[in-house]
Amino acid sequence: MVTPAYAHAVTLLLLAATTLAATVPSQQADALLAWKASLGDPAALSSWDKVTQVICSTWRGVTCDAAGRVTLITIRGLGLNGMLEILDVAALPALAALDLNNNNFSGHIPASVSHLRSLAELDHGSNMFDGPIAPQLGDLSGLVDLRLYNNNLVGDIPHQLTRLPRIRHFDLGSNYLTNPPGYRGFSPMPTVKFMSLYLNYLHGSFPKFVLNSGNITYLDLSQNTISGTIPESLPVKLPNLMYLNLSSNAFSGQVTVSLAKLRKLQDLRIGNNNLTGSIPELLGSMSQLRALEIGGNPLGGSIPPALGRLKMLQCLDIKNAGLVSSIPRQLGNLGGLNFMDFSMNQLSGGLPPELAGLRKMREFSVSSNRITGQIPPALFTDWPELTSFQLQNNSISGNIPPELGKATKLEFLYLFSNNLTGSIPAELGELVNLTHKAGALLQRAHPQEIGSMAALQFLDVNTNQLEGKLPANITSLRHLSYLALFDNYFSGTIPPDLGKGLSLTDVSFADNSFSGELPQRLCDGLSLKTFRANNNNFSGMVPPCLKNCMELSRVRLDGNHFTGDISKAFGVHPSLYYLDISGNQLTGKLSSDWSRCINLTLLSMSDNRISGNIDATFCGLTSLQSLDLSNNQFTGELPSCWWKLKLLSMDVSNNSFSGEFPVSTSLDLPLRFLNLAHNDFHGVFPSVIETCRTLISLDLGNNRFFGDIPSWFGIRVPSLIFLRASLADTANPKPQIRVSRAPQRGFGVRKT
Repeated sequence: MVTPAYAHAVTLLLLAATTLAATVPSQQADALLAWKASLGDPAALSSWDKVTQVICSTWRGVTCDAAGRVTLITIRGLGLNGMLEILDVAALPALAALDLNNNNFSGHIPASVSHLRSLAELDHGSNMFDGPIAPQLGDLSGLVDLRLYNNNLVGDIPHQLTRLPRIRHFDLGSNYLTNPPGYRGFSPMPTVKFMSLYLNYLHGSFPKFVLNSGNITYLDLSQNTISGTIPESLPVKLPNLMYLNLSSNAFSGQVTVSLAKLRKLQDLRIGNNNLTGSIPELLGSMSQLRALEIGGNPLGGSIPPALGRLKMLQCLDIKNAGLVSSIPRQLGNLGGLNFMDFSMNQLSGGLPPELAGLRKMREFSVSSNRITGQIPPALFTDWPELTSFQLQNNSISGNIPPELGKATKLEFLYLFSNNLTGSIPAELGELVNLTHKAGALLQRAHPQEIGSMAALQFLDVNTNQLEGKLPANITSLRHLSYLALFDNYFSGTIPPDLGKGLSLTDVSFADNSFSGELPQRLCDGLSLKTFRANNNNFSGMVPPCLKNCMELSRVRLDGNHFTGDISKAFGVHPSLYYLDISGNQLTGKLSSDWSRCINLTLLSMSDNRISGNIDATFCGLTSLQSLDLSNNQFTGELPSCWWKLKLLSMDVSNNSFSGEFPVSTSLDLPLRFLNLAHNDFHGVFPSVIETCRTLISLDLGNNRFFGDIPSWFGIRVPSLIFLRASLADTANPKPQIRVSRAPQRGFGVRKT
């Protein structure tokens, strides 16, 4: 029989359970809504709202269990900004996974995350979290997957993390983390299979706690400063390794032959260290190897023919390894190889015809070696997947094979600095996917087929012996952004429509014999960054669109016959650091816009017809180191703020500047070369010279300075090599040289 007291107790329990079930979702929703508000109520989380609090079925990235408790939050790649510290994790006791990957979260990863005792997966990779890693994260006894890579985390890696009992995936790569001396307090991690600590500040010898974590299959310690030898015991301690990346460290000694005992290894990357002693033959027995990267070490020796036995190999990188060898013909047996880079060695001999057997080859480079002979035509007929072919800086001879046109997927072609002869074959017009072309050493002009390369973005034929006119159909290259023709024998005019409708970023016509006007729409896209047309015979106006190219950084137009107002050619260019327009016939005045070119370090306008005063705003060019305004028609006084410029070299000679030379309050000016000759400056010997202790050359000739050279001159300016000073005696108006009564050493005095 049910007593009234028992029935009352049961009723109270049912009410409590009902109340608790209703409270848990409410607390969770309130916590997540408060966090969302702190993130600025992003549109990506618009489904998180107060009206629809059915969080388990309608809220983006939220998953619950049968009891309505949040177990999973996955909001990766939504562009969210804010901090994790605002989230009340106490309201989410059942949370098993927190995935914030690929957002813009910042601030610390709070220690309160360690209260999530059910957490198995914590992924905060690719954000902007900073500060140290909280040691309390080591209390997450159920954690299986920890990903904090690609953040701004600093400080020592907490040793507590190495005691996570269930951890399998451990990724702290690409941060600013360090290790305590000898990895003090660190324990082996026997459950870990994936470990990545790349791109941090780890130092010392190979970490023992890693060596004793025997189940690792993926290990990446690259881009640190780990030193010493690669442990001989690696195959015994870590027998399950399938991926090993130790590249870009400071490992030394020989490449240990014991690595060949890693029978499961598929990727071996040990490039860019200080390893010596040649490439071991035994590496050719690693039958499972897909990638072998050992370049960037001073290995020396030869390429072992045994590498031709690595039938599974897809990537072979031995660049910059000091190899003195020929290319073994046995490498032609690597039928699966799609990437080969032997550049920057001392390889000699020819390209073996057997290389045609590399039928999956996509990227091939033997640049900067001593390769001789001709290019085997079969490389282009038998490599249907070829996208990049780099043979520059060798001694290849003969013609470019017409079969090159069969490599229709080719995007990058570099053949410059060889001994190739003949003309560019017409078949190159079939390379419609070519985006980067760097030309060969040829004796004839470019063919008309160049206009057929519709995808070409990058055309570089610099420093060859190309001659003749630029083909008119170069304007058909509608994707062209980079054009380098410098240091050849080109002549004639540039096609007038070049640049029309394009977004050219880099253009160089320098050191040729071009004539006529520059294309007036050369900078149509206003994207031009570097522009060189120096040392040609160009004339006419500088393209007016140049004035609106806000990203200009380097411009050379010197040594031509350009005319027109300089103010119509140049405006405000905040990124411009180098400008040389000397040796032309430009006119006009310098506007205040020049003061806003705040990154200028070199400005040369000599040998033009520019006139007017120098405005005081010019002193805002505080980065300027070299200034040449010589041989123009400037007038007036130099502004009193002149010495704010901190110049190393200044030449304002052969103008009509007047007045006294500005004084300086600085105790030490870096000026080394100063030329004021042939102006109308007057006054006593400029006192500012006393602060120019590194001055090497000083020319004050043909002005109206008077008096004596000061007695401090030989002491204060000890490095002076050249001096010319026409100083007039106040009692004798005829200019003459007066030398200080103090002994002068270290410089010569020239009479004028």
